[in-house]
Amino acid sequence: MMVAEHEALAEDGAQLVELRLDWLKRTPELQRLLTERPTPVIVTCRRPEETGKWRGTEEQRQTLIRQAIVLGAEYVDLEIDIAEQIPRYGDTKRIISYHNFKETPDDLEEIYQEMEQQDADYLKLATMANTPEDNIRLLALVAEAEIPTIAFCMGEMGVPSRILCGKYGSPWTYATFSSERVLAPGQLSFEDMRDIYHYDEINEDTRVFGVLGDPVGHSYSPILHNAALRHEGLNAVYLPLRVPRDVLLSTVKEFEKLEIEGYSVTIPHKEHVLEYTKYHLQSVEDCGAANTLYRNDRGKWFATNTDFGAALSALNQALELKNPADSQLAGKKVLMLGAGGAAMAIGLAVVRSGAGLTIANRSNKRGKALAETLNCQHTNWENRGSVMADILINCTPVGMYPNMEDTPFPQHWLRDGMLVFDTIYNPENTLLLKEARGHECYTLSGLEMFVLQASEQFECFVGQSAPIDFMRETLRRAISPVRLN
Repeated sequence: MMVAEHEALAEDGAQLVELRLDWLKRTPELQRLLTERPTPVIVTCRRPEETGKWRGTEEQRQTLIRQAIVLGAEYVDLEIDIAEQIPRYGDTKRIISYHNFKETPDDLEEIYQEMEQQDADYLKLATMANTPEDNIRLLALVAEAEIPTIAFCMGEMGVPSRILCGKYGSPWTYATFSSERVLAPGQLSFEDMRDIYHYDEINEDTRVFGVLGDPVGHSYSPILHNAALRHEGLNAVYLPLRVPRDVLLSTVKEFEKLEIEGYSVTIPHKEHVLEYTKYHLQSVEDCGAANTLYRNDRGKWFATNTDFGAALSALNQALELKNPADSQLAGKKVLMLGAGGAAMAIGLAVVRSGAGLTIANRSNKRGKALAETLNCQHTNWENRGSVMADILINCTPVGMYPNMEDTPFPQHWLRDGMLVFDTIYNPENTLLLKEARGHECYTLSGLEMFVLQASEQFECFVGQSAPIDFMRETLRRAISPVRLN
């Protein structure tokens, strides 16, 4: 099976493959694995303390590594504590490695200096990111290295360093051949590294953008923006950046060391991020929230909100499809669920269009405060089903991946003929929308609004028009149950 998977990876364009011998249930036939190899290989056999699966003795493990060297493997991975016990032989290159699955230690730099003394051709460090700033420490080691160094953080917060290490000089990064078999926390698939992030094209001149949120693993933003950047021939990459709310401002400040030029901003940061810059566009002043941060050519950060215009356009398009003879938002009765940053932008668009708006929020206090700000009606969350509305808009995260069996509005409260707009786009077909169709309601998913707001973000980031039709088609392909080639 390992030989077959290796051949499949080579056909897909892999240039270097790590053979994890510890994952095999019996002693491997090294001669066969190496004789039939279609690409250069790294031979690795991890112990349980490095979350490996080796079942034999330490002596047997080291003997296996020595055999790989004698048989001419291009690379072997040697943990820092055994490097001196396995001497250099032939043309096999030595990767001296350090793994820490709990943290990025305070004495990381001292550990690195010790590794430099171990007769290494390459150094590899992989540590757990417990804060977003841990990425910066690992990337700094790569940038300043005299011995070629592969260094990145593990875990969801460590994903940026797995992608950016190439920009700072890493000879390669690590990915799993299948998203269903992840060998380390936060590891991306080879397919995603190749097709979404285009890792092999990242270099020191690559511009960097990203999405700030917690969580961000569900976001389609990296797929959409990376595809648009590549479509336009721009040397840039767009990253998923998981940042907890309590460290948002300090993290964005630290991320300036990575020369990030722009951010999409999602839950729960749309209001808190305003504290990062005093330069707010009118959409932010109106909405009290931002979904975009970008730098101008003088290095000043600006906050804007592209949700406002995107929501209004999406609603108008849906009303036109529902009834061309009655497509005006003005005069309609709208019930909006939620009182966060997106709700502020959408609510403002609804009120300014002349519709009658009622807000319900799980925190009644916050919902009432937003209603007062927008000068509209408020109802308690418990009473939301009693509002007779023409349009229902969900601005809460209820029903979002991974809690896809939840709904913010029980189906027995839905009325036939309503327009139900769910701003969630992952999944596209939420439980709310499924049940709405069962009541002969017209539905609008968050996909169109997402594409419209993302296209305006793209223009803020790179200063040119977005390929909006291409972005729309890209998103359709990404959400399709069957991945289209």
